[in-house]
Amino acid sequence: MKRLSSEKIPAAVGSYSPATLVGNLIFTSGQLPINRSTGKIDEDTIEWQVSQSLNNIKSILEDNHSSMDKIVKTTVYLSNITDFKAFNEVYQGFFNGDYPARTAFQVGALPMGALVEIEAIAEVDE
Repeated sequence: MKRLSSEKIPAAVGSYSPATLVGNLIFTSGQLPINRSTGKIDEDTIEWQVSQSLNNIKSILEDNHSSMDKIVKTTVYLSNITDFKAFNEVYQGFFNGDYPARTAFQVGALPMGALVEIEAIAEVDE
């Protein structure tokens, strides 16, 4: 087991590692839509927040010998399930049509007032 990070993502907002490598799998922590350069959630649209969260995941994976194409499963936490359609439209753009398994559900609230938080499990490139 090895703890992983990326210099391209924002600092953690709590006591956790951005990702952990176990065997040939990377498990990311939930990624909030925080912009690394500002340390904030810069926009309050679901589209921007989904894109930012997925870009944070992409950075973790690419900096640790994986990629979006290697994602096995994602878990998506939405502060409002009515955002699902808009979330899904942005999400689709990060994949080539061969989508990983996914679970998505509404939660009571997310840190920093975020509209979305996404975590992923991905294979490491061989």
